[in-house]
Amino acid sequence: MTTEEMLVQRYGVLLSLRDCAELFCRSAEGLRVSLAGNNDFANKLRPARVKIGRRILFKASVISQILDDVTSQ
Repeated sequence: MTTEEMLVQRYGVLLSLRDCAELFCRSAEGLRVSLAGNNDFANKLRPARVKIGRRILFKASVISQILDDVTSQ
């Protein structure tokens, strides 16, 4: 089972900010602050971000690529 399949099975196609923060061992507010900055982590995570109204969601496919890149290094 791939990382993307596991994420989709557990969270669905789009992850909430809280779910994404849990995956990266951060608080939801800490993840929000990280995204506001100009750093490698934020630059990798921004393509996964989708805004629907006021909600910020993250694509499971892009999150899985980020996780796979981190574990392969």
